[in-house]
Amino acid sequence: MTAPTFTATLTQNPAARSETERAAILADPGFGNHFTDHMFLAEWTPDDGWQDARVVPYGPLQLDPATAVLHYAQEIFEGLKAYAHADGSIWGFRPEANGRRLARSAHRLALPELPLEWFLGSIRSLVEADRAWVPSGEERSLYLRPFMFASEVFLGVRPSQHVTYSVIASPAGAYFKGGVKPVDIWLSETYSRAGSGGTGAAKCGGNYAASLLPQQEAYEHGCEQVAFLDSVEHTWVEELGGMNLYFVQSDGSIVTPELSGSILEGITRDSILTLARDLGHEVVERKVSIDEWRGGVADGSITEVFACGTAAVVTPVGRLAWDGGEVDASHGEIGPVTAAIRAVLVDIQCGRAEDRHGWMTRLV
Repeated sequence: MTAPTFTATLTQNPAARSETERAAILADPGFGNHFTDHMFLAEWTPDDGWQDARVVPYGPLQLDPATAVLHYAQEIFEGLKAYAHADGSIWGFRPEANGRRLARSAHRLALPELPLEWFLGSIRSLVEADRAWVPSGEERSLYLRPFMFASEVFLGVRPSQHVTYSVIASPAGAYFKGGVKPVDIWLSETYSRAGSGGTGAAKCGGNYAASLLPQQEAYEHGCEQVAFLDSVEHTWVEELGGMNLYFVQSDGSIVTPELSGSILEGITRDSILTLARDLGHEVVERKVSIDEWRGGVADGSITEVFACGTAAVVTPVGRLAWDGGEVDASHGEIGPVTAAIRAVLVDIQCGRAEDRHGWMTRLV
């Protein structure tokens, strides 16, 4: 069924935070701690398709105990940011790519695909309603979380016949307080994030739930993130719990694990591949074994390791630890290649550098 042209109604929040309350939050928002005054909602059924697009006061969702998502985990989500530029305009970084990935995730989870027009419309509608919540300043942004879930009240293993789509927003401060610092990584040799033919390439909560126990192990070993290997041979590096990986070679080339069906196709990942080529680096997407990572850092053929994701943008990787050993390519500092790529990407997002690739979309 073809979705109708996107239009959304707005119901103002009568209990919206005061300017003083909002200013106090924006002074130090952290990440994922506070939420704006409104949220976006829409519904889908097989007979009526997508309908009832609306921006309403932020508040709890009322779910019946038999709501399908609570039992069968049929849900997906996205993550992207809105940036305030110096002229007061607000821009999104490649939101069209997020909308297309949401559609791919929906297909894999047997959910209805949201038209790109509706995805962009939902983002714009919420940002316009909560424009005052978009923080300004170095590396500050409004984090946007679109998500979709099976909302039919039914117990049975089949695709839901009622689906709810929503967008919420949260002001975000700089990910690294006091400057960018390398993160330490624990190698999970027992657990896998996703398997061949599974949902690894979709952005669904189950993938993240599967990472939490090994993430807890990482904390117990003094590390902040966990690295996962493939689920078949337990040999090939895939990704961190929520970030893609890159390896800078001694000849200046950059290698990243190739997409395998169980690795999330990160939008930041794709952007970095383009920017690295712009900066003169040869970029190679191929399989990377864990022995290549460990041995390359040890013998100097790998000079930097970094990761990327929406929240942190680009993160230098420091120590890789496992039962019986560790290596460290960072020596406690961000490497020059990592720093250069990160600076170019952040400058484009914040409107300080030319957007040569047409990645920025004006939202308001």
